[in-house]
Amino acid sequence: MEWRKCYLDVILVPLGFLLTIAYHLWLWHKVRTQPLTTTFGRNAHGRRFWVGAMMKDIDRKNILAVQTLRNMIMGSTLMATTSILVSAGLGAVISSTYSVKKPLNDTIYGAHGEFMVVLKYVALLTVFLFSFFCHSLSIRFLNQVSILICVPQDPMCIVTSEHLTELLEKGSLLNSVGNRLFYAAIPLLLWIFGPVLVFLCFAAMVLVLYNLDFMCKYGKGKEDEIGNREFINV
Repeated sequence: MEWRKCYLDVILVPLGFLLTIAYHLWLWHKVRTQPLTTTFGRNAHGRRFWVGAMMKDIDRKNILAVQTLRNMIMGSTLMATTSILVSAGLGAVISSTYSVKKPLNDTIYGAHGEFMVVLKYVALLTVFLFSFFCHSLSIRFLNQVSILICVPQDPMCIVTSEHLTELLEKGSLLNSVGNRLFYAAIPLLLWIFGPVLVFLCFAAMVLVLYNLDFMCKYGKGKEDEIGNREFINV
C-alpha cells in the first residue's frame, strides 16, 4: 500500500533530476569542445578581451570597470539574499507544528505523508542553501577583481591580466551555478502539488535553457577554431 502511494515520487522526481543533470553534462562537454556554439563560451571569450582592454587603459576606464563589476556583484547579492531568505522561511515551516499537508491531501498525486512532506521541504532548503553558498563565493571573487583591476601597471606588479581573468571566470562560473541551482528549486517547489508537475517542469526548463545556452550556428571555420584552441589551453 505504501508503494502505491509513493511510486510516482520515486520514479518521476529522480527522472527529472537525471534529465537536468544529463543536459548540463552535455552542455559542459559542448563548452569544452565547441565553446563558440554556446553562450557560456562566447561570454568567457568576451570577458578575456574585456579584462585586457580595461587594464591597458585603466586610468581612463577605471570607473567603467568598477561599475560593470559592481552590477555583477549586485546581481549575485540579490540572488544570495533571496536564497537565504527563502531558506529561513523553509526552516521555519519545517520546524513549526502547523501541518500543511492536510488541505492538499485530496488534490495531489503521489505520496503526501508526514515524512514525504518533510523530505520535500528539506530538499528545497538544501538547494537554496547551496545556491546561497555559490553566490556568496561569486561575490568574493568579483570583489577581488574590482580591487585588483585598478592596480597601477608597474613592471614589478604581479597582478596580471591572466590572473584577473582567472578570478573573473571563477566568479562568473559560481554565479552561473548558483543561478542554475535556484532554477532547480522551481520544480522542487511544485513537488508540493505532486511529482507529475516536477517532471513536467524539469522537462520544460531543459527546453528553455537549451534555447538560452546555445547560439545559432551561423558561422564556422576560423572563429570556431580560435575559440576551441583557447578553451583547450585554459
